[in-house]
Amino acid sequence: MIDLLIEKIQEKANPTVVGLDPRLSYVPEYIKNEVYEELGKTPAAAAEAFYRYNVALIDAIHEIVPAIKPQVAMYEQFGGAGIDAYIKTIKYAKEKGLVIIGDIKRGDISSTAEAYADGHIGRVDVEGEKFEIYHEDSITINPYLGYDSVHPFIKHCQEYNRGLFVLVKTSNPNSGQIQNLDVAGKMVYEIMGEMVAEWGQQVMGTKGYSQIGAVVGATYPEEATKLRKIMPNTYFLVPGYGAQGGTAEDLKGCFNQDGLGAIINSSRGIIAAHLKEENKMKFSEKEFALAARKAALAMKKDLQRVIG
Repeated sequence: MIDLLIEKIQEKANPTVVGLDPRLSYVPEYIKNEVYEELGKTPAAAAEAFYRYNVALIDAIHEIVPAIKPQVAMYEQFGGAGIDAYIKTIKYAKEKGLVIIGDIKRGDISSTAEAYADGHIGRVDVEGEKFEIYHEDSITINPYLGYDSVHPFIKHCQEYNRGLFVLVKTSNPNSGQIQNLDVAGKMVYEIMGEMVAEWGQQVMGTKGYSQIGAVVGATYPEEATKLRKIMPNTYFLVPGYGAQGGTAEDLKGCFNQDGLGAIINSSRGIIAAHLKEENKMKFSEKEFALAARKAALAMKKDLQRVIG
């Protein structure tokens, strides 16, 4: 998986992943009106609106970016119809050649972790018949229950050529309450980084990077620089650019000297670009995907300016 991601990044000359985290407030009125007429104002209609919105966005950006990162919570809030929209979105994106990072942030005891791993990056067993359910190439996980909660996912990375991005130093404002605690002279995020680097040695790709990556927020550039030294062979999934305040300059420490090592996420900065004041007069309601494309191209240029 990590080799495929790197190939796509190099092919597009763009280390961007677009977070498909839709909200009904982002979806143009004409799409909502269509689905409400068909399905009423129901969870099923909301899910269908998300799917149609996503298809238009994917059509506009798939030639520019290497990957998408759908956030499962935005879909599963609408129940079965939402999960169906999540799965259909992934299927459509893969048909367009995009790498999928499922943002699921699962973390539980080993038996439960095994079920999550089977469903998301492995196979589920029904009386000896094996089925792939979600078709993600990689997923995010929460490691704070320890190695026994992570091992089932690593096993599936080995067996099915899948990837993980493990929460290490997250971009949210209060992440330091736990992740920056000093434990015997080291911060918790540094200890977690050391663990991820060690786990990653079990699943190395052919391009020098492990299939076990790390989530490292753009909003904490000093910590990111430290973690780059701790995890030289770990790919970083970097949230926090743009809407959360992270800048291209903040990202320098996330990359290695080869210009690789990190993929930068933008969600609402791209998928809700049509709602920005400067774009409302430039793009009609039905041109929301063109606004997203313009934002994706601007982000690509901004990142290239920093990493060369």
